[in-house]
Amino acid sequence: MADLPMIISVDDHVVEPPNVWMDRLPSKYAEIGPRIVRAPMGEITFIGGKLTVKPGSKGFPTDWWYYEDLKRPLLRVDSAVGVPRDEVTMRGITYEDMRPGSYEVAPRLDDMDLNHLEASICFPTFPRFCGQTFTEAKDKDLALLCVKAYNDWMVEEWCGPASSGRLIPLTLVPLWDAELAAAEVRRNAERGVRAVCFSEIPPFLGLPSVHDPGRYWDPFFRACAET
Repeated sequence: MADLPMIISVDDHVVEPPNVWMDRLPSKYAEIGPRIVRAPMGEITFIGGKLTVKPGSKGFPTDWWYYEDLKRPLLRVDSAVGVPRDEVTMRGITYEDMRPGSYEVAPRLDDMDLNHLEASICFPTFPRFCGQTFTEAKDKDLALLCVKAYNDWMVEEWCGPASSGRLIPLTLVPLWDAELAAAEVRRNAERGVRAVCFSEIPPFLGLPSVHDPGRYWDPFFRACAET
């Protein structure tokens, strides 16, 4: 193993710590911004391809992300490293049930050493692959603040000095507005960011295609090309 080159992983994931948004959003959003609430798992339904989970009153303690009307539990499938395969289920978990490297920098670097990784790019969990959670939100002013708060955490903490350059920043953009997306690309590029999450098929999210005749995405793509 020591003779093999170290790996650079471009498809890892991070579970956001509970304080990501609460530490960065204005206090007026304390009751509607993304925050962790601990409650048991309740009813789980899967109808029309959509999974719905509700908090309950009995059962395993579970940490939930609450945001506007969304209630999203942390699940074992979100953080399954070191867990026997038959235990990787939809059971709710808390942060204490996770491997610390899921959400803390120093333990993540230790895990990377064990896994022969030199560097890693991490996709989000609560915001989803390209920030759909915020694209689907009702309050777009708050959603934009959430995108910026996530990016500040990603750059300053997750990929900050403690990561020794081994965690490569991957940021979000407000996909619902291409001009705002371009501005966020430029803001982050000024501090060294060279990667951004983007949907593989935007129309699946109710957004214009990359082939849109109205050239909706031009400001975003231009910002990427110029930075």
